[in-house]
Amino acid sequence: MGRRITQPTGSRATHAEPSEPSPDDIHWPGERRSAIGIAALLFAALFVLDASVGRLDVTHGALWAGLAALVFVILWPLRVCARPGLLMARGLLVRNSVRTDSLVSVQWSDGVAQRLVLRDTDGSRVEIDPTVLVRSPAMWRRLDSDTRTSMRRGTLLSGATALRELAQRIDGETARTVFKVSSLQ
Repeated sequence: MGRRITQPTGSRATHAEPSEPSPDDIHWPGERRSAIGIAALLFAALFVLDASVGRLDVTHGALWAGLAALVFVILWPLRVCARPGLLMARGLLVRNSVRTDSLVSVQWSDGVAQRLVLRDTDGSRVEIDPTVLVRSPAMWRRLDSDTRTSMRRGTLLSGATALRELAQRIDGETARTVFKVSSLQ
């Protein structure tokens, strides 16, 4: 299904203290609840609508359950978490990870939904929504620290521009949040 996740080796892994908190996407539980709720509401609405017009049978019930299950799978969010030297993205069926202390490239994906694509020296690839990093400063700091390690080691061949754009976006969001909290906006 996915790549086996191992503990990173090298100088970066030996300096990390075991008690160091591992940043996770704090909004993931809410997104998970939303996926469950939307799928359940869709199923209930279709079921009630079909029953109210008198057309509900086993075939329609199975069709509505299948449609709700499909919506659930589509809406299920990736769970992104960062560890020293490692970034993991887990979905319902897949688990991907990259060694962030040995990245080869960081780039924006083409398409409607903006995604950040990270590749490491092992050939692994993770694609994440950049808003996960925007709303989780601890995860961004971990990734930023590890990408600097990649730059020092000379493995990061492309991606400085993408990282700079992301850093500017995160700094802007942080400044807006500070102004909002301090009522200066």
